[in-house]
Amino acid sequence: MGNKISAKVNFSNEFAGELFMEEGSVKIGAGSDRLGPYTLLLGALASCYYVTFLDIAKKKRAEFSHVEIQLDGEKRDEIPATLKQASLKIKVYGGQDEKALLRSFELASQYCSVYQTLAFAAEMSYTVEFA
Repeated sequence: MGNKISAKVNFSNEFAGELFMEEGSVKIGAGSDRLGPYTLLLGALASCYYVTFLDIAKKKRAEFSHVEIQLDGEKRDEIPATLKQASLKIKVYGGQDEKALLRSFELASQYCSVYQTLAFAAEMSYTVEFA
């Protein structure tokens, strides 16, 4: 049996709503103060990928101070406009063992469930840079 997850979304009669979870809420929809569907998708990808990487890096005792992930995606022109490609540009600060960190990112791409789910529809890639 898998882990159950749940959320609730309330929408107005426009594309404006709020996503409620046990952990908090996020405004979704159109507008500068709201997150759209693909922004949420990229956020889910980044958070899943990072937590998977973090678990692996800790097991390898690979130390770093922090990580920035720039996500970029492209949707297909056809309908439905599914995700065509997604890339993660990762910048690692204060990395002590670059080889172990690179291996941790490689394994994260194999074990992150969101990355693997998206790989069924989109070309996925990542790059790692050390600062």
